[in-house]
Amino acid sequence: MPKQKTHSGTKDRVRVTKNGKVLRRRAGTSHLLQHKSASRKRRYAGVEPVVKAQVKSIKRKLGV
Repeated sequence: MPKQKTHSGTKDRVRVTKNGKVLRRRAGTSHLLQHKSASRKRRYAGVEPVVKAQVKSIKRKLGV
């Protein structure tokens, strides 16, 4: 049986912590920032956990 390949797109977008949480960047941070308020842009900073319903499929794509 061949090994399962890692999904490259998912690998670039999320990471799994030691405790098994899946973290992602927030959407809307890369362009059209000129008209967005400073407080809105600050909320985009950092990472947030992935919705619980998607964790199983993401981990399968990563081979975790």
